[in-house]
Amino acid sequence: MDETRLQALHDEVLDWRHKAIPHAAHGVTVAEWLAAGPVADDLATPAVLLGDRALTRNLRAMADWCAERGVLLSPHGKATMAPQLWKRQLDAGAVGITVANAFQAGVARRFGVPRIMIANQVTDPAAVAVLGAWAAEGTRIAVFADSAAAADLLAAAPGPLEVAVELGAPGGRAGARSVAAALDVAEQVRAAPNLALTGVAGYEGAVTAGTDAAALAAVDDYLRDLVRLFTAVEFETDRPCVTAGGSAYFDRVAAVLGPLAGEAEVVLRSGSYLVHDHGCYARWTPAARGGDGPELVPALEARARVLSRPEPGLAILDAGRRDLPFDQDLPVPLELEGAQCPQISDQHLFLTGAPEHASVGAVVRLGLSHPCTSFDKWRLIPVADEETGRIVDAIRTFF
Repeated sequence: MDETRLQALHDEVLDWRHKAIPHAAHGVTVAEWLAAGPVADDLATPAVLLGDRALTRNLRAMADWCAERGVLLSPHGKATMAPQLWKRQLDAGAVGITVANAFQAGVARRFGVPRIMIANQVTDPAAVAVLGAWAAEGTRIAVFADSAAAADLLAAAPGPLEVAVELGAPGGRAGARSVAAALDVAEQVRAAPNLALTGVAGYEGAVTAGTDAAALAAVDDYLRDLVRLFTAVEFETDRPCVTAGGSAYFDRVAAVLGPLAGEAEVVLRSGSYLVHDHGCYARWTPAARGGDGPELVPALEARARVLSRPEPGLAILDAGRRDLPFDQDLPVPLELEGAQCPQISDQHLFLTGAPEHASVGAVVRLGLSHPCTSFDKWRLIPVADEETGRIVDAIRTFF
């Protein structure tokens, strides 16, 4: 990646635009603030922060797990939209970064990601033209196609785009709905002189949201269809790619697609492993349900301050929907046994079962659920050493 542009993120001057950064740090650069030795307790509330040791542990655990199973990792960058974290993932062995659209691909290209996969259809002619121009300049970009119409739009690209045919599932959000339909798309891609048919793709998370035996069997059935598609396609590369794998069922992807590694790049796109969480992925990740997966730990938490104790057992905190994720689960109090957060509004979080020592002005640590909707609310996220509390980095996001 582009070290100069990554380092330049530390040259940004801190000011009123940066939530949670203490007023005393306004007017200095990120680098100057970090050099001054700030600690997590300095942060204004509400705040979110990353744990440096947890990030390192998750990076290593996932990298080792993939290497042991002969699969590659191109983590989904949309989870964080943070090039500094992408670099850590690439340095740990990831072969590229996955994104969801042309804008996100532009962020990845700006910071020098060497291999970009857009795990989505691109049907905006202007976006196709830009992607093709980037490819002509040497950026390696792969996109998905699930219909003849999508392939026709991609065929207008001015540069050599790699294309993976996407297989979907009934009710899913994208993907050809049968192997036969996907094969027709593959022929359309092969017929375009500026497109290269280099792989097949899928997303097993569209099949089910369950973790019981029937749900896992449905995932395996879908993945076996993806294998059928792979074996039936005539690719335009010596080493094609077969890619799937969100953050909930990547163990099944490795088990079913892994045997193809001798003739293909088997690429997982799991992204949430880096941060993990205290909610949905704490339940869904393979290790949590007894599957074959690395042991991951939560690396993101929030801190909120008690604004009011209007009723016995009830505390109102100064964090809300503008600050914390709420689409999968509500935040979880980390150090208040028996307390819970049953309700959230725009700028307030309800804490019930709050003990007396959670008095007005007290700071409450909160576990979060779903990294993908945690990062998008923050422009700058401090990284702290969990043992010392020292803030050792600050992660810039680009949403």
